[in-house]
Amino acid sequence: MDDETRLNWDLIRTPLGIEWSGRTRYAAATFFYHRGEMSAEVLEVYRICSRIDAEDPVDVLERWQVGAEWVERIKAARA
Repeated sequence: MDDETRLNWDLIRTPLGIEWSGRTRYAAATFFYHRGEMSAEVLEVYRICSRIDAEDPVDVLERWQVGAEWVERIKAARA
């Protein structure tokens, strides 16, 4: 894994509730979207959640039953 990818994995896992954390996660999500690793639907959830620092996009993805593959990847990366 290159340094830029590693950095974006760290950013997309920014803890909830920290000021600007939602926007940080969204910025990282755009990185993965442009690499073809995330669907437009999943990116849209990150965009919607970007203004709500305490909202976990992964929880929203699960509730809306969107992006199951991404949910699995991010949960594995969080472990």
